[in-house]
Amino acid sequence: MNNRRVSGIVCAALGAVAFGMNPYFGIPLYAEGMEPLSVLFYRFALGSVLMGCLLKARGESLRLERRYLLLTALVGLLLASTCFLWFMSFRIMDSGIGATLIFIYPIMVALMMWGLYGERPSGSTIAGIVTALGGVALTCCPGTGARICAEGLVYLTLAAVIYAIYFIIVRQSVLRELSAGKLTFYAMVFTLPVFLVVLRGGYDLQMLPSLHAVGNAVGLAIFPSLLSFLFTTMAIRRIGPTQTSVLGALEPLTAVVLGVVCFGEQLSLRSAAGIVIVLAAVTLVVCADGKKKSAPEPAD
Repeated sequence: MNNRRVSGIVCAALGAVAFGMNPYFGIPLYAEGMEPLSVLFYRFALGSVLMGCLLKARGESLRLERRYLLLTALVGLLLASTCFLWFMSFRIMDSGIGATLIFIYPIMVALMMWGLYGERPSGSTIAGIVTALGGVALTCCPGTGARICAEGLVYLTLAAVIYAIYFIIVRQSVLRELSAGKLTFYAMVFTLPVFLVVLRGGYDLQMLPSLHAVGNAVGLAIFPSLLSFLFTTMAIRRIGPTQTSVLGALEPLTAVVLGVVCFGEQLSLRSAAGIVIVLAAVTLVVCADGKKKSAPEPAD
């Protein structure tokens, strides 16, 4: 296993774990009366400010050439749309079902890469996708009496397709010429107009109610946003979008573990079995040969 592949696997795992920290910072904000759309706005607004400061500290210019403008705006739109559709599904369906069904995006990524670019997934990757999907279903399934409806399924399917398109654009388009940091910065910046429109130009935006809320908003900006998107972008360029998306199975696993450790939630036998299956799926993908050619990557 070469160094590029090892670093890609590490980045994918770190990105998934960071994204899975959403509940750790988000739940306290909801407990203080914040609405999800306001939380999403602060998440990306603060994340883009912090990423911009980091880039400037590294001496990297924030100037974006015109040829990248439309695609970076599109990437931001895709991220915002995925988050918004996922949020809409939570309003009419159980979050456990949402966390499970959104994970069909690795299947979408694999099919799109195969159909558009002839990158046929290996047997290990296909087995990893199926195994991970089963593990996520066990981990997040809320059991009998769960809320589910056609409208919510449409939201989640659209969210998964859009997220898959985001993965592929990051890998296959001219955006691969941008550093991972600059791409992450502009992707977050271009989510903000979407949320402002939904929030009626900021009229419905809630103020952060306390210093504790400010701290949680900053944490949400750093871990599930800045670090997650940065590491995920780096992983996509090293091991490709398909395997990166499969390693995303660590996202719901992290959320479940944090719920048990930090919020006193119960870990059922079903969830424990799901965690073991997800880890087995990730191990399967990590141990795959991964000899496909990788797109050129700029310095990070």
